[in-house]
Amino acid sequence: MGRVLLALWICLVVAGQAAAGAWLRERGTGFTSATATLYRFNGFVDYKTTAYGEWGVTDRWTLGFDVNEQPGLAGHALLFLRYPLADLGQRGRFAVEAGVGGHHWLGAWSPMTKLTLSYGKGLDSRWGHGWFAADAGWERRFGTATEIFKLDFTAGLATPRRIDPMLQLETAYVSGLPVFWTLTPALLIDAGKGGTWVVGLERKSDLPGTIGLKLGFWRSF
Repeated sequence: MGRVLLALWICLVVAGQAAAGAWLRERGTGFTSATATLYRFNGFVDYKTTAYGEWGVTDRWTLGFDVNEQPGLAGHALLFLRYPLADLGQRGRFAVEAGVGGHHWLGAWSPMTKLTLSYGKGLDSRWGHGWFAADAGWERRFGTATEIFKLDFTAGLATPRRIDPMLQLETAYVSGLPVFWTLTPALLIDAGKGGTWVVGLERKSDLPGTIGLKLGFWRSF
């Protein structure tokens, strides 16, 4: 049972944010998102929620928050800063992000830190303009004996069409356990006035035979 709970905990922390990455917010502009995911585990329907936001404090510093919650089980709350490392023009860009906050497991809270190196690149394809992002992260969750290493990939289109596709692969590794992954194909639906609806299906490696329904709303301002 302990191994099942640990595996579920890892699955829950394999949660990234598709809007994050190597791109910074312009000074005085921001972005927020709220997401809920419904899934089945051991015959029961459950859900998790995320809230995310970022703000361009200066031309080179982006401040943000990241909150992930599985009611009654696990979650985290982070504040982070993102800073550009290199702009390679058409070859892409790199940024680094450092976060600090807390996490909980079964109601017990402890501190946590996170460090992420991100790469992002705009893409032009036969279907229109898009983007690709890769994020390599390290998390230290105090109160546990584990360090979590993450590698996430996101690709999507950003065209004048009302509906565009997006695909995200999130992975996490903890010493002594197999690599955990989450695959989420999704549709981005233009809601007007800077808003976007997100509708996707979430498949987790350690929840065999289950597919979660992901619903979210993004807003740029």
